[in-house]
Parts: sequence; C-alpha cells; structure tokens
Amino acid sequence: MASLNYKHLHYFWVVAQEGSITRAAERLGVAVQTISGQLSLLERQLGKALFNSQGRGLVISEAGRVALGYADQIFQLGEALVDAVQHSDSESTLRLRAGISDGIPKLLAYQLLTKVTAMPSDVRLICDEGEFETLLADLALHRLDVVLTDRAAPVGGNLKVFSSRLGDFATGLFATADLAERYGPGFPLSLDGAPMLLPTRHNALRGRIDRWLEHTGLRPKIVGEFEDSALLNTFGRGGLGIFPAPLALTEQVASQLEARALGAMDGVSEQIYAISNERRIRHPAVEALCTATSADQPAMTPGV
Repeated sequence: MASLNYKHLHYFWVVAQEGSITRAAERLGVAVQTISGQLSLLERQLGKALFNSQGRGLVISEAGRVALGYADQIFQLGEALVDAVQHSDSESTLRLRAGISDGIPKLLAYQLLTKVTAMPSDVRLICDEGEFETLLADLALHRLDVVLTDRAAPVGGNLKVFSSRLGDFATGLFATADLAERYGPGFPLSLDGAPMLLPTRHNALRGRIDRWLEHTGLRPKIVGEFEDSALLNTFGRGGLGIFPAPLALTEQVASQLEARALGAMDGVSEQIYAISNERRIRHPAVEALCTATSADQPAMTPGV
C-alpha cells in the first residue's frame, strides 16, 4: 500500500469537522473542487467511502468514523509538537510528561517525582492523571514519557514497554482524631465493625488489604470504595472512615489530611511501577527516577 497522503487526510479531517465540503473550503481557503478531488483520491487509496450523501449534505460513514478517530490523534499530536517546539523555554530545559494512575496516592507520586525535580538540569514536569489503560495508550502514542502506576504493564500484548518497580511502601491505616480515639486502642482487633474507606477492586492494593482482613478475621464496615486515591483521602480527611496510606507518608498525612496512623497492616504494601517506552536511549529524567528509587529493587522487566 502506498504511503498515506497527509494533506488528503487533513482535508478529510476538516470536512468531517465542518460537516460540509463548502464550509471546509472556506476554512482552508481553497476551491471546493480541490477538496472534492483530494477526498476522492483518499477514498480510492483506502478502498472505502468516507462519507455518504444525504439530501444535499454529507454524512460520515462507518469507515469514515474509524478514519476520523485516527485523524484526530494524528493532527492533535501535530499541534502538540508545534506548541512544544515553539514554547520550549530553552534548549537546556528537559520536559518530562508523566502520567499518574488515579489509584496511587498523590502524595507518594509527588515524593517520587521530586527525584526528577532535584536533577541538576532544568526540568519541566507535565503531569496527567487517568485510568491505567488510558495512560498506557497515551504512552504508546508517545504523548507521555512515563506512567506511574500500581501494577506492571501486561505481558503478551503489542506494547513494547518497560516496567520498573520503584519500591514497595508499607501501608497502614489512618484516621481523624475522633475515629482514632475510638478505634485506635486495641488495634487491629478494634477494627471489627469500624467504618472503613478502601480503593476499588481495580486497585492492586485492595486485594492485599482484603487478604489481610481475612487473615486477621476482621470485618470492618466498608462505607466507601474509591477509584481515585485523592477522593478517598478527601473523604478520609472528612472523618467518614478509616483509610489506608503509605506509612512513609505519616507526617504528610498528619499535616495535609489531619489524620494519624492507627497501625501497620503487616504484609500489606503499595507497589509502585514506572512504565516507559522501550527505547535504546531512555529519557534522562525517567532514568533518574528509576535509578534513584529502585536501587534495591529487581532489574527492569519488559512488558512485551
């Protein structure tokens, strides 16, 4: 198949946005016949009709919807490229586009990313938050340089990425002063029937907490389950229930969430991974993040 003509694709993209060849021609400053001709060439190359006639107008076909999805990604990336180059502060500024999974504690993500901001060179962090699968897709499209998440990349797929474990962070249970006074004494047996806030079962930490509760024979009252760790912490700060957090962040949890540690959950830890694209030369900031935080961790494992 011949290489795709991106000028033809751009004309298609604008027609799809405008809903009319005439309006697209006005927007692009070209003749209607020019767009019609190049749109026909694109349809001939793809072997599918991208639009169907409906009265005097055009309606995008199913094949056109598929093409439009890819065109959106292609031209949005192109716009981002121009913006990144034109607005780069200087040649010495290093940009790190980091995706942060909504399930990992934001205080922990901040602590990890300070390894990058402490680099000798000037670094600009661009952080995005989202679901695991969405962030991996953005990583594959090179919209992100690294993804911080609670699990390694799946093995056996088409993604060629590296999963580097940054650490295991022992996890404890925290509560506001009122709840701590009520349920702190006699921990962990005092948790039986206590109100508790937990991550949803999409979060790897949830399975470890469930196993700990089963092992200890405790049956707390689960009053809330949250996909987003920041939202979980907000409800925890409000005193709705006891909530988990890394013990390494005890001081930060006390100052920012006004909560104190009740105790550790033996054997329960928050595992954090950095997932990056498989490249011969890795991003310097990603390299700094992995080497600074995983000196005692196993070597990188590829997710193929």
